[in-house]
Parts: sequence; structure tokens; C-alpha cells
Amino acid sequence: MIKIEGLHKSFGDLHVLKGVDFEAEKGEVVVIIGPSGMGKSTFLRCINFIEKPQKGVLTIDNVCVNAQSCTEKEIKQLRLKTSMVFQNYNIFKNKTVLENVMLPMIAVQKMEKEKAKEKALQLLEQVELLDKVNEYPSRLSGGQQQRVGIARAMAVEPEVILLDEPTSSLDPELVTGILDVLRKLAREHKRTMLIVTHEMRFAQEVADRVLFMDEGVIIEEGTPEKIFSNPSQERTKRFLEQLQ
Repeated sequence: MIKIEGLHKSFGDLHVLKGVDFEAEKGEVVVIIGPSGMGKSTFLRCINFIEKPQKGVLTIDNVCVNAQSCTEKEIKQLRLKTSMVFQNYNIFKNKTVLENVMLPMIAVQKMEKEKAKEKALQLLEQVELLDKVNEYPSRLSGGQQQRVGIARAMAVEPEVILLDEPTSSLDPELVTGILDVLRKLAREHKRTMLIVTHEMRFAQEVADRVLFMDEGVIIEEGTPEKIFSNPSQERTKRFLEQLQ
């Protein structure tokens, strides 16, 4: 469903991704953990070419892109297979909650306005924001803004949803609400999700598979039970011990 082969990304002399190989099945929830600054967010951003990798082959569904020879058309086709939820929300301040969620359906999918509105309202009900449809982001809490971002990502029914530390900008009391929303969406929508997070309890509860990344490569992967209870790599063990 999603396959990544030999993904490399550098920023100047800094080699961030060093040949990452990765596969996920349709509907699989994969959580990526590891130390800060070791390539997790860059990995997500390369999947939909927010950051252009120098090297690698990326396949999502029936779209295959070679980073060294791809065209703008191929990149656009790949992007249409994904949606991204950012840690700093990235919603439009000059649009209401409803308009933010409707926008990708109208602009990208060319959906009729009334149909987009109906679907947006359904999604906002799922993220418990129906009472905020006409509010602007400035009148929302951080947790509510992140829910708008999640609803907007779901709106275009992507094959893959990429979530880059979706709770890192939130006050601790708001984190639980967002994690509950993500659990619910993962369970009900069966979307393939790649989630970078520092919330280890959430990773244990929601993931089908956990990846541990360090220094630009995937060091270890397995079920949550295996990774958190019996990791095989010393670097994984040290990382988890530091969190206790």
C-alpha cells in the first residue's frame, strides 16, 4: 500500500535520512518514536514532498515516484494520496472552522459547495466541534485548532494520513482529548496513519506497529508489546529507559 525504498535527505552537509526503507499495509497505524532531531519529522515531510528527498523511490497505492527523476505532475499525484496534520496546526486564520474543513474538498477535489459542507459537518461532529463551525481560529483553544486540522486532513479521504507530533504544541490537559480523537478515527475509518509522537502510552494503545528511529535510520520495528516490553536493540532500550 505504501512502500519507501532507499530514502535519503540532506540539508547542506547534514545527512538527515540515510537510506530509509519502509512498508505499511492499508489501514495500518504506524507510530514512529525516537530521540528529537533524528529524522522522524523529516521522514514524514519527505513522503509527501514538503521536503524533496535527494534519493529514494516512494510508492503509495498505484503512484510511484523516483525522487531523482520525478516530475511536478508525479509529485502532485503522490500528494493527492496523503494528508498531513502539523504540530503547529497550520489552519487558515481568516477562515471559519467550517471553511477550513471545506477548503480542500472544494479546491483540490472540485466538490460542489453544498456536498463539501455536508461532509465537513459530519467530520466536525466526529471531532466534537459542531458547536464551533462559525468560529475563527483565534477564538479556539490549541486542542480545538488541532481538531480542525485533523478533520481537514480526513476530508479528502487520503490513502495515508501523516501526523507530525500532533500533541506537542498543546498544554498537557488538552493532549488526552486529541489522542482520544485519533484513537476513534483510527478505529472507525481504517485509514493508514503514520504518527510521529513522544506520547509513549498513546503509541502503545493505538499502534499496530512501532518504529524506533535514530540517526536517520529505522533501528527497530515491531508490535507495541515487543518494542516496549522486549526491544532487541540496545539503543531502543536506552531510549525507553530514559523516559521512565
